[in-house]
Amino acid sequence: MGNSAGQMRMFEGVGTAIVTPFVNGEVDYESYERIVRWQLESGVSAIIVAGTTGEGATLSVEEREQLTTLTKQLCEGKAQVIVGTGSNDTKKTLELSLSAQRCGADAVLIVTPYYNKPTQEGLYAHYKYLSERLDIPIVIYNVPSRTGVNISPETVARLAAECRNVKAIKEANPDVAQSDEIYRLTKDLDFYIYSGNDDRAFHMICAGAKGVISVASNVIPAQMVEMVDAIFSANLPKALEIHTRLLPLFKALFIETNPLPVKAAMYLMGLLNNEFRLPLVPPKESTVEKLRVVLRELGVIQ
Repeated sequence: MGNSAGQMRMFEGVGTAIVTPFVNGEVDYESYERIVRWQLESGVSAIIVAGTTGEGATLSVEEREQLTTLTKQLCEGKAQVIVGTGSNDTKKTLELSLSAQRCGADAVLIVTPYYNKPTQEGLYAHYKYLSERLDIPIVIYNVPSRTGVNISPETVARLAAECRNVKAIKEANPDVAQSDEIYRLTKDLDFYIYSGNDDRAFHMICAGAKGVISVASNVIPAQMVEMVDAIFSANLPKALEIHTRLLPLFKALFIETNPLPVKAAMYLMGLLNNEFRLPLVPPKESTVEKLRVVLRELGVIQ
């Protein structure tokens, strides 16, 4: 089953929250494999399967298992495979996480339970319960804009200190003070912070985060890797220049709900079909036009 959670190092650098291509309602495994191979050639350090960007909420268990197994085969020895398994039901989350573990996932990304609005004590109990039953690392995912709940830095630090395999957080609270406080409380632990927002990645990595779980790297993997590598090698002017150049794309990718714009962008690049699963539908023509302009300016398309 690979390394136990206790000794496994989490990735540093760029993790791509990979899209799931569809054709006529079915997963397009052929396009998926091509996209993952390109990501690996571009130097990303992790592939996040079945996350928000991968429309994980509407994938069947069989599809998730097939995607995880395929991604593991492609990434073996090259990048970590992290699977989004969070739901708002702790038992269902455990089932999905055990399934990901069986299929070779290196870690699971577990979003704070949405809709139920658990208290901090409830959030603590949720992750602790999962941690005691899994052998691979858990990455907490905090995205209050989608879940209606924010996990506090204190709760994160408590989990990091008390659970051997709560190893990281994908922090997508737009308030940078949140990740600063998590860093302050966990800096002496073996705990990793990842930016969950492309437009905050530069700032957060400069302030102690170990990388980014990125939507934009679906479109510009090499540029994201170049920016993060520049920060790691203390070339901040270069990193800032790349960050600034990519800002229009970061913004354009969130004109509508993720993953609508990123899939539209990849469609313009000829990488996949512009297809979604309900309740998601393709973005408006005006969004596609804005993406076309931004991608041309970056030299991504003609």
